[in-house]
Amino acid sequence: MTSTHTLIIGASAAGLASAACLQKEGIAFIMLEKQSQVGTAWRNHYDRLHLHTSKKWSALPFINFDRSVPKYPAKQDVVNYLDRYADEMKILPQLNTEVLSVKKETDKWVTVTSNGKYESKFVIVATGRNQKPKMPHFEGLDSFKGSILHSAQYKNGTAFAGKNVLVVGFGNSGCEQAICLHEHGAFPSFSVRSGVNVIPRDIFGFPVLEIGKVTSCLPPRIADKINAPLLKILVGDITKLGLKKSRYGPLEQIQKQHKIPLLDIGTLQLIRHGQIKVYGDIVSIEGNTVHFKDNKQQHFDAIILATGYQHNLESFIKLDNDRLDDLDKAVGKRSAFGQDGLYFCGFYISPTGMLREIALEARKIAADIKKKDSSPKGR
Repeated sequence: MTSTHTLIIGASAAGLASAACLQKEGIAFIMLEKQSQVGTAWRNHYDRLHLHTSKKWSALPFINFDRSVPKYPAKQDVVNYLDRYADEMKILPQLNTEVLSVKKETDKWVTVTSNGKYESKFVIVATGRNQKPKMPHFEGLDSFKGSILHSAQYKNGTAFAGKNVLVVGFGNSGCEQAICLHEHGAFPSFSVRSGVNVIPRDIFGFPVLEIGKVTSCLPPRIADKINAPLLKILVGDITKLGLKKSRYGPLEQIQKQHKIPLLDIGTLQLIRHGQIKVYGDIVSIEGNTVHFKDNKQQHFDAIILATGYQHNLESFIKLDNDRLDDLDKAVGKRSAFGQDGLYFCGFYISPTGMLREIALEARKIAADIKKKDSSPKGR
């Protein structure tokens, strides 16, 4: 069994940021990564992906994005940044090592992997929320005559040119993929089940998330009320586009439903111009025909399930039943952090962006470990 002071699971943005902050605190660690390189989660994203947060507020601790990178970095810009980050910070993860279980034994955490066992005083789980695609069930889905894929499998719209494609869901990934489909000559539509919030990515040329920091000190409901008049002017009445408005404002939606509102980069304009259609929830599917709750039906050649992900932590973190029941709540709260030496980085959904939140969390975790153990031993 290999012993280390702190074990980091995952070598994408959250894991790399955690490693860098531990280094700065002089804390020894081992990092494990299931895949063959760092940042695999970013490498596997769809081609058109851009950050919806500016590079100024998306950098990890100690190293900024290159000046040549645009304000909203593209997928490859982020991949290049993570590669450079690992290289410049001299972070050397143990690759091709899958974590099978993590369990507390007396005063140590024992981690079983595909390449042996590790024991550590602290564990930082940095695998992210997007581990297991959520697959919804609709009557007749299994018999759909066209192609079905989760948004995690989508790369670009080349194969869908000239086809009617239904995107199920109205989150940021699904909406950007719908734009991509339109750009590649497809005819996209949305199926939207519940109420949504839409905010522009930029307001008067400034990133909306940077402006949002001004009201971030206020309770979400109060901040939403302050922001509502301006959003109404900038976004308009989305119910006229066939969308239902969420009963919560954007910030309260994040707090209560853990859902990021749509940061609009052109989706609403395409809907207004009739280039993307909007339907309600799906009732059933027969052959290539999809029946909706609004008594409409339409023929589709493909369905993309932009229905989100699960963190899948219960598959390898072994806790008592009572604590396992609280695991889903724990990873979404800052207050549950560091219990028994187990930390989660990159799971909290923040209104100011995931990468910025990761940078804040990584610093906090390293400082907390340093405080709990002021003289950590080496490997």
